[in-house]
This record gives sequence, structure tokens and C-alpha cells, in this order.
Amino acid sequence: MTMGQELSAAYCRIDLFCKMHLQKKDVAIMAVCTGLIVANIYYIQPLIILVAKEFHIPENVAGSAAYLTQAGYATGLLLLVPLGDMIEKRKQIIVVTSVAVLSLIGVAIAPAFWIMQVACFILGLSSIVPQLIIPLAANLADTAQRGKVIGSIMSGLLIGILLSRTLSGAIGAWLGWRSMFWIAAAVCMVIMVVVFNRFPKNHSSFSGHYGTLMRSLLTLVKNQPVLREATSISMCSFAVFGSFWTTMVLLFSNEPYHFSSYQVGLFGLAGAAGALAAPLVGGMSDKGNLRRTIGAGLGIFLFSLLLLYFSRYHVIVFVIGVVLLDIGQQAIHVSNQTRVYALIPEARNRLNTVYMSCSFAGTATGTAIGLYLWKHFNWGGVIAGNMVLIVIAILILIISARREIRNKPALLKTV
Repeated sequence: MTMGQELSAAYCRIDLFCKMHLQKKDVAIMAVCTGLIVANIYYIQPLIILVAKEFHIPENVAGSAAYLTQAGYATGLLLLVPLGDMIEKRKQIIVVTSVAVLSLIGVAIAPAFWIMQVACFILGLSSIVPQLIIPLAANLADTAQRGKVIGSIMSGLLIGILLSRTLSGAIGAWLGWRSMFWIAAAVCMVIMVVVFNRFPKNHSSFSGHYGTLMRSLLTLVKNQPVLREATSISMCSFAVFGSFWTTMVLLFSNEPYHFSSYQVGLFGLAGAAGALAAPLVGGMSDKGNLRRTIGAGLGIFLFSLLLLYFSRYHVIVFVIGVVLLDIGQQAIHVSNQTRVYALIPEARNRLNTVYMSCSFAGTATGTAIGLYLWKHFNWGGVIAGNMVLIVIAILILIISARREIRNKPALLKTV
């Protein structure tokens, strides 16, 4: 037996052992930890107006803190998440979370905006723990239940993303924007204790060095057409997601609403309602054609963007648009992630690195583009730009499906 075969056999034994011990409470704990840590990236969004006032800078400049946090997250996904295939995962989670604690404190005490920008980038860089937990859960889950497990943890992640805006908006209005980051630092310290006491030790499945690990990312992109398709579509949908949630703050903070950070943050509750669809989508992912689910998600995305444009002066209808936007995002993201994790089990961290680092690069880019469109073309320009991105994603889906039909004998069956 070769070393590669031995490693594969060892991985299978570890995988089987872990699957026997995965319980609902373990999934719930993972979902909670995932949601609380990913929230670090989004606390800043409803606070942009307050930051701009304190540092006496334009609102679109203050918004750079949001996309720098997302850019840091994308960088962390690229450079740190692959290590999950190489080093013990529990130790990595604890070390990375400790850096997040320090960066949260850095944001809270920043005396100048440029220092806050640096701290926000490091905060994003060190908030990649959810993307270590999700591949771990995929390893632990039985194949027939993998989509459902991923969907359940994605619910925690997405509810964390969306409720973080509600929480930070309320805390910002009540105690000031800096208090939110002190609270988040305390939460992350509690998470470190939970991870140490509840998470099992996880042995690595990659025996090479870091350079080989990183080069293998390019090999995966080259050899896996499903990975390229899923990643490209996800980049477009995440770009729309980032653009919408950042510019929505500006929309409702100005004429005719002049909403406070607390009122703007309440829109996160609507998004959280949409996030509850993730387990349902995950269950569908275990049974159906994933491309159809992704296509349905893109269709819902387009409809929600039209609704969000025409209802910008009707808050109740706007809320319905927010719910639909997040349901569309669930359908796209959970289905894409399920497809990606099915490709090479022993390389799930690296597959997730490619998929998620590109996705959040899309988020950061979409946020920056959204701020530019808002400055020059207001809400109509933002919606138009987002619709173009979704149309591009639909074209990618159609072209990829047709190419697979033409070349079906030469492709691995992945869905």
C-alpha cells in the first residue's frame, strides 16, 4: 500500500469514527459558534453613519471599513483556511479566534480612522473560523445527510450575519459604536472556551508543506469544472449581497427616512427570517438537481431586486424584498457548497478555500462597487448594477450546464 493509500484509508477510518459521534447538539453548537464569529464581519455596517460623524469623514469613506473587513476575510480564507487540511483544527480555531479578540479591541480603541481600517482588515482576516467549522461538519456528517447538516450550520452563519446588523445598530444607538466591539471581544473569548471543551481534536489529511498545499489550490481550480462554476456564480451573488446591505444603510439614513442605526439594524430581522430557509434548502440539496435549485435562487434574486427598487418608499414591501433576497442567497449558496464538498472529501478545506475566498472577494468588490454607484447614481444605480451581476450568474449557469451535456462522458458525475 502506498503512502497516499494509507493516508486515504486513515482518513476514511477517522471520518467513519466521527460520523458515528455526530449528534444534533453538536450541530447546534457548531451553528451557534459559526453565527457568533461570522457576525464580527458585519457589525460595522449599520454603524457607518456613527463612525463618519465621530471621525468627521464622508459616509462613503467610512463605508471603506466594511469592505476592508470583507477583504480581510477573503484574504484569511485564502491564506489560513487551507491549513485546516494540514494542522489540528481545534488548535487553529482557538489561535485564530484569539487574534480576532485582539483586533476587535483594536477597533474599539482606535484613535484615528486609518488605525480602525487596519484593525478592521485584521478582524476580517481572523474571522475565518466558520469556514473551518463547516468543512469539519461536512466530514462528520453521513453522506445522505450532508446537505441538511451544512444547511443547519449555514442557518447559524446566516442568522449571525443578519442579526449582527440588528444587534450592532441597537448597541450603537444605545451605548455608542465602540461598545459593540468590546461586547464582541467578550463573546469571542467565551467561544474559545466552548471550542476547547466541546470540539474534538481533528487530525490532518495532508502530509506536505504549506507551499505544496497552496499550489494544490490551483490544481483543484484547473481540474474541477464544478468548483469553477460554483465559485463564479457565488462571487456574483455575494457581490450583490454585500452591495445591498451596505448601501441600504445609506438609503434609510438619508431623505426621506433619516432612520437611526437601531432602526436600520432592524432590517436584519427580515433577513434572518429568510435565513431560516437554509435547512430546507439543504434537505432539497440531498435529494434534487442542485442546478435547478441554484437557478431558482437566481430567479428569486432577480425578482427581489425589482421589488427592492420599486418599494424603496414602501417599507413593508421593502421588507418582503429583503426576505426574498435572503431566501435566494440560501438556495444559491447552500446548493453550491454542497456540490463543492462532494468533489474530494480529503480536500474539503482547500475546496472551501477556493470557493469562499472568491465569494468574499466578490462581497468586498460588490460593496465597493455599491458605494461607488450610490455616490454617483443613488439607489437606482445600485439596483441596476446588482441586476447585471445576477444576469451574469444566470449565463454562467446556463453555459456550464450546456457544456456538461456536450462533454458528459468526459466529466465526473458530481451532482
